[in-house]
Amino acid sequence: MSAVAQLELKVPPVAVWLAVALGMKLSTYVAPRLAVGWLHQPGLGLALGLGGVGIAVLGVVSFRRARTTVDPRYPHKMTALVTSGLYRVTRNPMYLGMLLALAGWACGLGQLLPWLFLPLFIAYLNRFQIVPEERALAARFGEAFAAYRARVRRWL
Repeated sequence: MSAVAQLELKVPPVAVWLAVALGMKLSTYVAPRLAVGWLHQPGLGLALGLGGVGIAVLGVVSFRRARTTVDPRYPHKMTALVTSGLYRVTRNPMYLGMLLALAGWACGLGQLLPWLFLPLFIAYLNRFQIVPEERALAARFGEAFAAYRARVRRWL
């Protein structure tokens, strides 16, 4: 197994989210002159952040109702394929919620560099979390997951 493949499903997405949020904040000290007044939108940032948290929480609630694991590091422990609620719109509402919260944080920071962390967050989750999860879901739920995957997008 390659060193890159060994990262699959190892780091909890919440830890990745926290590391990205910290990196975003630290980037504001690296290049403070990249502050842009029109990017500093605390109200929009708060709305995005709270909306993101709400979406992520609703995703967790859906998993709890289905009595399946919410720990994404162990997709083989899933006992149900959740396709209702927010899962009719996105296959990953918890990750989408985290992304929106990071976008809110970027608005609040009011600088350009923090925005560069968002595509990195997406790329990391796609490669090391979502793709391995989808492999496990396909193995566990077969045609039901294939049909779900065909009708619902990964992010939005």
